[in-house]
This record gives sequence, structure tokens and C-alpha cells, in this order.
Amino acid sequence: MSEALTITDGRDGSSFEAPIEDDAVRATALKQAGLVSYDPAFLNTASVRSAITFIDGDAGILRYRGYPIEQLAERSTYLEVAYLLVHGDLPTQEQLARWAHEITFHTYLHENVKRLMEGFRYDAHPMGMFVSVAAALSTFYPEARDVDDATTRMEQVVRLIAKTPTIAAWSYRHAKGLPYVYPDNDLGFAANFLSMMFRMGETQYHAEPALERALEILFILHADHEQNCSANVMRSIGSSQADPYVALAGAAAALYGPLHGGANEAVLRMLGTIGHVSNVSAFVERVKGGEGRLMGFGPRVYKNYDPRARIIKGAADDVFAVTGRNPLLDIALELERIALEDEYFVSRKLYPNVDFYSGLIYQALGLPPKLFPVLFAIPRTAGWLAQWLEGVQDPEQKIARPRQLYVGAEERDYVAIEERQPAAATG
Repeated sequence: MSEALTITDGRDGSSFEAPIEDDAVRATALKQAGLVSYDPAFLNTASVRSAITFIDGDAGILRYRGYPIEQLAERSTYLEVAYLLVHGDLPTQEQLARWAHEITFHTYLHENVKRLMEGFRYDAHPMGMFVSVAAALSTFYPEARDVDDATTRMEQVVRLIAKTPTIAAWSYRHAKGLPYVYPDNDLGFAANFLSMMFRMGETQYHAEPALERALEILFILHADHEQNCSANVMRSIGSSQADPYVALAGAAAALYGPLHGGANEAVLRMLGTIGHVSNVSAFVERVKGGEGRLMGFGPRVYKNYDPRARIIKGAADDVFAVTGRNPLLDIALELERIALEDEYFVSRKLYPNVDFYSGLIYQALGLPPKLFPVLFAIPRTAGWLAQWLEGVQDPEQKIARPRQLYVGAEERDYVAIEERQPAAATG
């Protein structure tokens, strides 16, 4: 018996079948009835087949290429996870050594890129600089336009994973009025980033191991998250066969938005507004009364506790043991406790997400909130590129071109300006 969905058209009683494959029906099946599907914000539409990231929001499961995020965060490194996302399998020791070497020796930026960054205003937002420089790299590597060549594609993948930490660190140094620090090829991925951020007069920067590991964990947790807003942009731009630099710049621009990459900054503002543990209960009641928003809870993909939030919550203890306890942590813990016991939030399946604790760790590392989206973009580069690679090699994919439901005016005749009457007020 073939699997199919039988659809009956209530307008005329006719019926047709839409084949079911992978628990999905193709929207094009509706053409038989002269219909299109309408799904604002893609709440229940799959636009791609992907083998990269699996999310079961009801069960609170996140896996990269089949590997549970908990195991990767505990035992892996960011570069190993980046290899996994891009290539599909965990590397051997030899493969990982070669991969790490390739990325390490592509971390330098062209001196003209440095001059480009120096031309930004002293108060330029780091994410604006990141988006601009990522796009500008397209002009330094024009061969990247040959997206059909596998070797060329992989060269750009290595370059982007390698160079995004340098761009991010230099944007931070620019905002601080400090000289840019060049990469140190003797350091690992996270340690090198911290060196470019914080190195001053010392011969070599030595990161505190607990802080370096916490950053590795944050990078692993942020590496990919299925078809989110920025991944969708990366694939959509890539569908036009644009090179990966401009596609990534577009994805980063999507991440720039406060509802995506700026959510952890919003959490810090919320915790700061609450001010003290004793004010948490009153704040929760105001939220329930519609007077505010509970930030850091409930992305729509999860109807259970975000597994990344649990991991970050554990890593926070190691960080605060070095930096000292952030007083906002106590407010966060009390807010989480009350929310998880309150029927209002439980019934709405609002649980802490990755943004609820990540900002506290970034703040403890001495990183300003406006840098948070850039810190998100560094690890997400591997995920974006994995999504881009999968998209450009998928024979079913065409240039992205959604349909629309036109709800505007019917045909109208042009009226000379001297004969026009004011349009009726709306709203």
C-alpha cells in the first residue's frame, strides 16, 4: 500500500492524492487543485532535505550528523566539530591534524583588508564591520565564484572558518582603539582568538584553560542549528550560485537582528532590569500580565529544555570559578526556577534556551554585549558553510523563489496628478 494523503476539495467535492515521503507531502501537489500553500515564517514548511543537524524540539534533542550535542560538547573541539559538519563524519587523527593545519595557516587577512577595517568609524558596531568585511573578501578571492568546482569550494570553506575569528577580534580591537593583533599559529583555534582579542605587550598570550575550554564549548553549541533564519538566508543566496563570501555576509546580516544573534544581549538587559533576586517574582507576574517579555526562553523549535542551555549552565560554574561569580547568575537561576514551576510558562512550554546563560559567560570573559552577535558568527560559520555546500550540491534545489498570495488592488487606470484625490486614510 503506497503512502499518500487524500485531499478532498470542499468547493467541488473532487479528490486527489499527494504522495507522502519522509513524513512530508510536496507543496507542488496542491497544483492539482490550483492551490498554493501559505506558511508565513515557514512554521511547517521544509524547503530542503538535509543530513546535517537533527532537532527533536519536543524531546529536547540536538545532534550534529547523528552525534548528540552533549557528547560533542564534553569530548570534542570546535575544529573537530567543524570538520564533522562540513565533511559528514568525525575525522581521524591524521585528517584532523591536516584540517587544523590548513585552517591555522589561513587565519591571516590581506593587509588591504586591515586598511579597510581601519577606515571604519571609531564607534562602528563590530557586527556591521564583520558583515562588510565578509562580503569584501569576495573581491580578494574571485575564483570563489566557481561554485561548481569541488576543490575551489573547499578552499573557500577553509578560508572562511580560519578568517572569521580574525575579523571578529579586529573589530573588537578597533572599537577599543587598540592595535590589531595578528594570529599566532602556535595556538589552537579558541586560544588564538583570545590572543587576538586580549594580547597587549606580552610575547605570547596564555589563556586561562577553563576560559579557553568554555569558549570551545560555546563555539560547539553555536556551530549549527538546522534551518534557522540565517541558515535559510545562506542557502537562499547560495541558490543563485553567489560565492560563499557574499552568502555568508547575508547570513551574518540576518544574525545581526536582535531576535536572532542579539538575544543573549537582551537576556543581560532583562536580568539587569530585574536587579536583584528579590525582584524576580514581581517581574514574572508582570510578564504574565503582558507588561514585559521573558527573554532567553522558548525558541519555537523547542517545546522542551534546550539541551545547549543545560551544557552552558554547567560550563558557567567553571568560568565563574576563575573570573568570580557574576551577580546576575543568581537572578537567572531564580528566574529559571520560578518559570519552570509556574503553570503559565509550563503550559506554554517555555524553557531556557542557549541564550539564557551564554551572555553571562561572555560577560565574565570581559566581552561587551555588542560583540555577542560576532561571537555567534564565528562558530556558526562552519554550520553556514555546511548548509551552503549541501545546497549547491543538491540536484533538487533551484534558485529560491517563494510564491506569494497577492492581496493588493485590482487593475487601475493611471490618473493625472492634477486630477487625483487624496487616498482614504487606513488603519
